Amino acid sequence: MLYDVFNGDADGVCALHQLRLAEPADSQLITGPKRDISLLKRVKAQAGDRITVLDVALSKNREALDAALAAGASVRYFDHHQSGDIPEHPNFEAHIDTSPETCTSLLVNDYLGGKHLAWAVTAAFGDNLAQSARKAAAPLKLNDAQLEQLRELGECLNYNGYGETLADLHYEPDVLYRIVHQYVDPFDMIATEPAFQVLRNGFADDMAHAESARPEEERPSGRIYVLPAEKWARRISGVLGNRLAETSPSLAHAVLTRKPGGGYVVSVRAPLANKSGADEVCSQFETGGGRKGAAGINHLPEADYSRFVNTFFGVYKG
Repeated sequence: MLYDVFNGDADGVCALHQLRLAEPADSQLITGPKRDISLLKRVKAQAGDRITVLDVALSKNREALDAALAAGASVRYFDHHQSGDIPEHPNFEAHIDTSPETCTSLLVNDYLGGKHLAWAVTAAFGDNLAQSARKAAAPLKLNDAQLEQLRELGECLNYNGYGETLADLHYEPDVLYRIVHQYVDPFDMIATEPAFQVLRNGFADDMAHAESARPEEERPSGRIYVLPAEKWARRISGVLGNRLAETSPSLAHAVLTRKPGGGYVVSVRAPLANKSGADEVCSQFETGGGRKGAAGINHLPEADYSRFVNTFFGVYKG
């Protein structure tokens, strides 16, 4: 059996899309909302199975990875999040780089020798790596308008990944992947695909709600926002964090979105001027993790709000 396990955000979708354009295969897709990252445990691996994992932290999937390897499966792993110790095993192939300037789609692009570079650029824009996206795009010789189109597509694909459950999303990630996978050229998707327009309009509507948000906590080094327990807030939380980081690149930002049953989902963005510390903040909480420039907490109890504020401003002093 062939399995493709991938994050439901722009980076995960575009990473798999590049790979399967270059290496066509009929695989079983394992994915979910962006924050559903313990995905590998859904694979009941057997000897001879081939598993590709894209854009989910090895540190959050280590137990399932060890089990898959012990069962006799082979695993190929592409990622840029916290990894912990990387196992050495004859059936394990690791392409892991935690540099804050890269993403999984750029790693896949390197692996494929640039065969589908425009999709890697799209994903890098979606992952809020605009500088890396523009640098990677140089061989494509695109004009500013074309780069802006790829930025918007990446942002919309990333926006679709955020939500507490699949019901919050405009498209389930496996459905969106299959839509994206119809297009070798992202500009064809932009020009003709109705789903892109749905995401574009949804993004605009949700951002209009978010425009009234004001910081709950504000210090010279950063800001913390708290959004209500609404679908629009759950969908926009990560992209809002990216926008805030772009607007104020010297500041750190956190967006806490209230959950219907209590507590918060948290998105943290390091200052774009110094992409570090986001993983340090979030990994101090039970369901937290991520990378240096951007990280999150899947469930922050209300009782831990003050501890989060102190941790956030302890890492980002100013």
